[in-house]
Amino acid sequence: MIKIEKYEVSPKKMTSDIKITNLKFESTKDLKPMEDMIGQNRACQAINFGINMKVKGYNIYVCGITGTGRNSYVKKVSENYAKDNFSRESLKDYVYVYNFKNEYEPISISFPAGNGKVFQKHIEEAIASIRKGLSKDFTSVKYGNESMKFSIDYENKVEKIIDKLNEKAIKKHIVFHIGEDGLVSMPLNKDYSLLSEEDIEKLTEEDFAKFRSSSNKLHKELTKTLDELRRAEEEYNNIVETYDKNIALTAIEAILKKYIVIYSYDKKILTYFENMKEDILLNLEKFKQNNSKNKVIFTAMKVNKSFFDRYKVNLFVDNSTAEKLPVIIETNPTYYNLNGYMEYKNKQGSFITSFLDIKAGAIQKANGGFLILNVNDVLKNPYSWDCIKRTLKNKTATIDSLSEYNNYILTTSIKPEKIDIDMKVIFVGDYDTYAILYEYDDDFQKLFKILSEFDTQMDNNVENQKNFARSLKSHCESKSLKYISRDGIFEMIRYSNRLAEDKNKLSSRYNKIMELIYEANYIADKDKDVIDAQDILKSLEFKKFRNNQYQERLYEMYKDGTLLLDIDGEKIGQINGLVVISEGEYSFGSPSKITASTYIGKEGIINIEREVKNTGSSHDKGVMILSGYLGERYGKDKSLSFTTSITFEQNYGYIDGDSASSTELYLMFSSIADIPIKQYIAVTGSVSQKGEIQPIGGVNEKVEGFFEICLMKGLTGKQGVIIPKLNIQNLILKKEVIEACEKGLFHIYAISTVDEGLEILTGLKRNEIDKKMNDTFQKFIDYYECDDEE
Repeated sequence: MIKIEKYEVSPKKMTSDIKITNLKFESTKDLKPMEDMIGQNRACQAINFGINMKVKGYNIYVCGITGTGRNSYVKKVSENYAKDNFSRESLKDYVYVYNFKNEYEPISISFPAGNGKVFQKHIEEAIASIRKGLSKDFTSVKYGNESMKFSIDYENKVEKIIDKLNEKAIKKHIVFHIGEDGLVSMPLNKDYSLLSEEDIEKLTEEDFAKFRSSSNKLHKELTKTLDELRRAEEEYNNIVETYDKNIALTAIEAILKKYIVIYSYDKKILTYFENMKEDILLNLEKFKQNNSKNKVIFTAMKVNKSFFDRYKVNLFVDNSTAEKLPVIIETNPTYYNLNGYMEYKNKQGSFITSFLDIKAGAIQKANGGFLILNVNDVLKNPYSWDCIKRTLKNKTATIDSLSEYNNYILTTSIKPEKIDIDMKVIFVGDYDTYAILYEYDDDFQKLFKILSEFDTQMDNNVENQKNFARSLKSHCESKSLKYISRDGIFEMIRYSNRLAEDKNKLSSRYNKIMELIYEANYIADKDKDVIDAQDILKSLEFKKFRNNQYQERLYEMYKDGTLLLDIDGEKIGQINGLVVISEGEYSFGSPSKITASTYIGKEGIINIEREVKNTGSSHDKGVMILSGYLGERYGKDKSLSFTTSITFEQNYGYIDGDSASSTELYLMFSSIADIPIKQYIAVTGSVSQKGEIQPIGGVNEKVEGFFEICLMKGLTGKQGVIIPKLNIQNLILKKEVIEACEKGLFHIYAISTVDEGLEILTGLKRNEIDKKMNDTFQKFIDYYECDDEE
């Protein structure tokens, strides 16, 4: 008789091993805090290397699943670098100013950090002083007297010119004078006196004809006079304009003198001052109008106010209060949020903008420091990825509008001058996205030379367990949570092993670990100072209760017989497989009845689930492997002719994965050779074409799922599960399961080959099973040979 006890797993191997039992502490209060990242040496070294590399192209791509601490570490290490390497000289301020030569191309000027705001204030002071000074100069008594003098001289000159014309005109009974509409001619009486209104009314058509004839005879003299009047006016205007400009220039240069000295180190700023001075001189009338004491209408005031905006400064990037290099985390990386944008204002149904409406984006704000982005967020936003690449390749940023790609109606659009960019971009994402970008985007390969991969696991050794406990203390202190007791730490280590699905590993998924701590801290008695093991176990149960409604409904269906399941006796062509069902973050194991029917035919294995397109490729591959195994074992000297139909009974969901392939193989042995299978032993495991049992995932959930069904229907002492031997290291089972195994009420068998599994399920050795299988195959062969003879 075969003894299957030799395959049974010892209860000691069903949970993790606590290695820090020699560390004396009552709670985490007695431990030193652990601020460093643990278990991620490779990833951390890659990030540190990338951050310190100053060569172009050494930007960083950080990958790993959410919760491994990648975001926290990236932020922490970049913030530390930003503080340690900060100097005022390493940062710049940027401003945009009006381009007096081309208003559609605003000029950018850079300053040492803090000087941008000073420059803005200086320009504001200078323009205010200029406006005030010009107002004073152009409303002074001296200016009034000089202006009056120029006006009188001009009027005298005009009078002399007209008098000269009239010397000839009077002889023809015509006189000229300056009217509202310019030079006006009038007829004279015979005595050369001016006509009265009554005399004008008495004039006949003949009189007007004579007047026109006389005027035409004066055409040459009139033309000469108009030319002289025009020259006199131009001369007057030039005299006034020159006088005004000399006054203004003296005032402007006196005011700008000190600022020119301050900014003499920068030719670009000196050119700006020179162009501003020229623009003021060209628009002196605006300054006169704005500073006039005469009342003006409201609209005129608005026009003047808008005009003087050109002399303002747009403080684009201000680092005056910076105490470290910039670390910008952009959570919504649209094109405009990254590259900057121009605000457009609605004016009479059209959209306009100006240099004062240019706004900085994350790229400009991160200049000199770090820009941290989620790569998937970048790729979801049109043009954002191209924006990042263009900036890193050219090391410049140009703010533009996407209006050419969209249907915006713009009255004015501007093209600001580009600014130099020197920043380190850190992408946070997943490995699949990295692989796609690396494969299909040549620029990505050149620009992101550093890959930092955060692992989900670390070795479960003494050192890491100590650091794990210290790390929990740091997290709890930072969140003002209770300390964790010694037995609570041990329970958290087991939970970490469970998350890693390997008792030789600790999980690096700190989000899951801290979630449990938060909940345990809430559940713990308010009078206690610490979180103990019971609090953690209660939290796990409560987490399960919140999420396992579907599991309870499913198990109730097993209990009341709605879902058919036999966990007692032996049957042919029927076996209990184990599956994992995921509902959001909660996963649980459940048995599933699998049946097979074998009959004469040549179709081979018919997977009903695949036929109805209810399976994935991994499951289909597992079924096809069964044909290879059976063919090698029994078909080397004969042609196997049979048909076996396999199905998961009462299952209408999607099936994938090959963890049921060994289960289906055992089922085929039973169905083909009419060998009964123990229904009280459930099975999981993948199989190779050589009959090797391969490890699978979710082993803990599968074992616990079948245990709960058996517990619900009553433990008999015979029930158990078969798992791959290589999955023993993944066992971190609940206390209830381990205690049942210790009492002999439940069993876990670990196997390496198909034959070992068949021994446990059938009680037969390999040669006995082979004889039954060959007999059946021979029957099928005899049937076809007989059929051919007939």
